[in-house]
Amino acid sequence: MKKVYPDAKAALAGLLKDGMTIMAGGFGLCGIPESLILAIREAGVTNLTVVSNNAGIDGVGLGLLLDTRQIKKMISSYVGENKTFAAQYLAGELEIEFNPQGTLAERIRAGGAGIPAFFTKTGAGTQIAQGKEERKFDGERYIMERGLIADLSIVHAWKGDTEGNLVYRKTARNFNPMMATAGKVTVAEVEILVDPGKIDPDHIITPGIHVQRIVPALNASKHIEQRTTRPRP
Repeated sequence: MKKVYPDAKAALAGLLKDGMTIMAGGFGLCGIPESLILAIREAGVTNLTVVSNNAGIDGVGLGLLLDTRQIKKMISSYVGENKTFAAQYLAGELEIEFNPQGTLAERIRAGGAGIPAFFTKTGAGTQIAQGKEERKFDGERYIMERGLIADLSIVHAWKGDTEGNLVYRKTARNFNPMMATAGKVTVAEVEILVDPGKIDPDHIITPGIHVQRIVPALNASKHIEQRTTRPRP
């Protein structure tokens, strides 16, 4: 099966629809599938539920889909860098399902592993636990969290081969690998695309069986979310 597509628009053809759930990889602005996000914006699909650790910043990453009001609900851990996000939420125009960061990661991993639910101590006895089943194990309170599955996962990899085997680099490894397993369809943008056999099998993080479509991202931007400097001595 041919997995490589010439551009993000072609890679997403036939996959997008209003009201769908999309997982978007990355951590802050590191490792975000930017070309695929742009293609989703251009496609004009609306009422999206987006699962992502954060919502980018104003005008970058998922912030682009907030600008066009294509996102109806965010399932996230941290959203403090996006003023548009805050404004839409406070105005009642955007739904938010907040998750502790580790819980969000495990919900995604569980979904990809076929685990429908699990119990965790995180959030027990707090607002996070409201409306969730609670049980005691060894005398400790635990709450039940559901695994997450998306109609579409979009991820960014540093290197990949044409069979979809992927390698991530440093912080970009956060959330991208687990999201690649938790989408009914996974589309990966890849900075360095090579032939099968050119990646050491021990270096592969996401096996190609999880990836249905690939798009080259040869000139991927490297955004800096917050630049902190100090004067030279």
